[in-house]
Amino acid sequence: MSSSAAELALPPDKRPTVKALPWWRQYLTVWLLPLLALPLLIFLLLPLLALILRIEPSVLLVNLAKPQVRQAVNLSLWTTGISTLLTLFFGTPLAYLVARRQFRGRAAMDTLLDLPMVLPPSVAGIALLLAFGRRGLAGTYLVDAGVSLAFTQAAVVLAQLFVAGPFYVKAAISGFRHVDQELEQAAALDGATPWGIFRYITLPLAGSALFGGTVMTWARALGEFGATIIFAGNFPGRTQTMPLAIYIGFELDLAVALTLSVILLTISFLVLFIVKGLLHQHVGGQ
Repeated sequence: MSSSAAELALPPDKRPTVKALPWWRQYLTVWLLPLLALPLLIFLLLPLLALILRIEPSVLLVNLAKPQVRQAVNLSLWTTGISTLLTLFFGTPLAYLVARRQFRGRAAMDTLLDLPMVLPPSVAGIALLLAFGRRGLAGTYLVDAGVSLAFTQAAVVLAQLFVAGPFYVKAAISGFRHVDQELEQAAALDGATPWGIFRYITLPLAGSALFGGTVMTWARALGEFGATIIFAGNFPGRTQTMPLAIYIGFELDLAVALTLSVILLTISFLVLFIVKGLLHQHVGGQ
């Protein structure tokens, strides 16, 4: 029996007491750690607070009715919706393949999925332009077929898909890996088809991770700037999303830039709140 177990076996009045810490050590434990954490917390909070306090609610409502604001919001919602749906359709099979199959080159594929998340967005934009531009690696053949992608809304979608898609794929890989495969095997023994197992067992059990990845992908696509401005340009009403409108508004109309910034800040906060709540619920339910 260990010493700690032996001590617990003793009557309460005979157990050794823990010596109280000196007052100065208690003071350091209680106050020093929060004081050291406070500067960075204030630094992160202050710019966000300044952004919110800079624009009045009445001005915010007036700016929301401006054509350039409505066009940027509508285009952002439209393109991010398409890019998110494409990510779900093509990313789910890819995530399942990486999560469940062992094959040569799997580690390289997994690294490739991480790369767009750490790659500078400007580099991603140049890479997309060199691949799908008029004289790009694949763009030359697309132009011959009558398809031009660069500086169009399709380019906006592709830029968002390239930069934000891996967020969903990585979350889906984690979700599929944590599904108990014994449940799937039991269903197979009972005569369930592979599609039935995936639909009624795998997807529901990985649902929290898939939904969280979807929301994070949409939010990342909504804030995409660097790759979009290089590959799709910044044409109002055609390729100008909210981040691009903020960039122009900072030089031409600060009120518009502040309005769109507050919208993106609010959306980002809600997205993180939802995802963290889902993760907390998922962990607590295990």
